[in-house]
Amino acid sequence: MGEKQVESREEGYFGDFGGMFVPEELQAVLGKLEEAFLTYKDDPVFIEEYNMYLREYVGRENPLTYAERLTKKLGGAKIYLKREDLNHTGAHKINNVIGQILLAKHMGAKRVIAETGAGQHGVATATACAMMNMDCTIYMGKEDTRRQELNVFRMELLGAEVVAVETGGARLKDAVDAALQDLVENYQTTFYLIGSVVGPHPFPTMVHHFQSVISKESREQVLAKEGRLPDAVVACVGGGSNAIGSFSAYLKDESVRLIGAEPLEAATMTKGTPAVLHGFTSLCLQDENGDPLPTDSIAAGLDYPGVGPEHSYLKISGRAEYFTVTKQEVLDAFQELSRTEGIIPALESAHALALVAKLAPEMDKDNIIIVNLSGRGDKDVAEVKQLLEQRAE
Repeated sequence: MGEKQVESREEGYFGDFGGMFVPEELQAVLGKLEEAFLTYKDDPVFIEEYNMYLREYVGRENPLTYAERLTKKLGGAKIYLKREDLNHTGAHKINNVIGQILLAKHMGAKRVIAETGAGQHGVATATACAMMNMDCTIYMGKEDTRRQELNVFRMELLGAEVVAVETGGARLKDAVDAALQDLVENYQTTFYLIGSVVGPHPFPTMVHHFQSVISKESREQVLAKEGRLPDAVVACVGGGSNAIGSFSAYLKDESVRLIGAEPLEAATMTKGTPAVLHGFTSLCLQDENGDPLPTDSIAAGLDYPGVGPEHSYLKISGRAEYFTVTKQEVLDAFQELSRTEGIIPALESAHALALVAKLAPEMDKDNIIIVNLSGRGDKDVAEVKQLLEQRAE
């Protein structure tokens, strides 16, 4: 896209991270999007419409579930699960999609495009487009279409066109590349419904806003159940939307540790350095030439060489902590929650659970951890079955 040859606006920075490194014609498009977002996010009619869809369509609010058996097995802090897996379409992605699809409707859009890795954002977008009678195109890395074949069928069943991207590593980064190229070519008629807190301004701020419902609910719920705030909130981090949604309402509560879990194979927060990727500055995995490094996470939704700019700022500022977990730890956590609580988590969510398996035993029994269960694992069971069979050989 020639991102490094254009200047960035000043808006939308989190410390040194963020900005808008896009061609001039897209700056105008994103400026209109920002204007619409700022207008509608505080509009009482829009807010009521958004909240109505969250209640009547998504099924919010979802529970904060005490994981009693898992807590006893780990032998440390009390573990609560924020049940985003119970949302319509099976993940947190629908929270943001409902907000953005309403913006698209108010802006008069007829065509919507999106990127997806694990397929959950794609399914949510296809769902909302079907509901709103909008044309929908989803870009997905070809390798991810193989790993998430069920979600591909779900998107197509909902009426979306799924474009398998074969360039690069054929994963999430390449799907974002293709979606941005589509936007460059069709910006006059197309609304890009981005799925995470990445991309040029105003996307990170906008997605944060719509995902903040996660922590607004969990904060009220834990106060009602325990009479106090948690000691830690843990979420998986790829692009970072479920994590920023989980952290949002606690950002000013210094007593609450905010902890992100990322794949060892895509350790952006641990090993990344500042760079421009997909129109914004963040920590990125890059080679000596400044090109993004390939990633190979067990979870397609975390297979991204960058991260949201706000997470980069939270890491550098010290407000949030980020740790890696291994593929084996994730597979163990996936099975552990299934067997102890009767809940099959998404592989993405299992990264957070794998980290909690190490953190909880080191904490006191009167401590509280909230884990964001960002999605359900139906989409992953065939892949996990294959991985476990390979391990047994």
